[in-house]
Amino acid sequence: MQLSRHCSDRLIWSLFADSAERKRDFLWRHDGQRRFYTLSSRPPQSSDLFNPPETKIFNPVLRAGDRLQFTLRANATKDRAAVSRMEKTARRGKSRRVDVVMDLLRTAPQGEKRAVIRDRTAQAAAETWMTCQGTAKGFAPRMTIVEGYSTIELGNRRRQGATFGILDLAGEVAVTKPEAFLTALAAGFGRAKAWGCGLMLIRRVR
Repeated sequence: MQLSRHCSDRLIWSLFADSAERKRDFLWRHDGQRRFYTLSSRPPQSSDLFNPPETKIFNPVLRAGDRLQFTLRANATKDRAAVSRMEKTARRGKSRRVDVVMDLLRTAPQGEKRAVIRDRTAQAAAETWMTCQGTAKGFAPRMTIVEGYSTIELGNRRRQGATFGILDLAGEVAVTKPEAFLTALAAGFGRAKAWGCGLMLIRRVR
């Protein structure tokens, strides 16, 4: 049975919510099959809903220049400044963050198949977003591949009808500032972390 991301989040949260005051301090990702990956500062609790978790210490020793292969599921957004007084008034009190692919699609030339335009736009948006992320978070993207792009419409009361995009990325990065990069790995990349986004899986390039 395929679980929704909302149901998956509730299940994963049950492994870490050891008190009513606990705030989210973990990242997670579903591999699309039967496995979940998490990154947290403390081990998950045991649960009858899951097989006993396999845990290991995540404490990589990184140096500037290290090359890493990565995979990342991200809700990639940017802060698009309001362009007019009317827009500022209309958006007062609301987030100005927009999905990078959806935003770039607004200005994409027409005339080709929609799928072709979307794929090319997703690739361009992902490369730009990864470059910006790297500048702020201690790495330089050497290769970024968009393995998929999808959108989710939220159905909860607070954000009825809201839609956000999910990029599945893979590729290679070079570490430029190890401490900043490790901090970013723990915090996650992009938004929508409650929905299984933000966890970057890394492996050294051999």
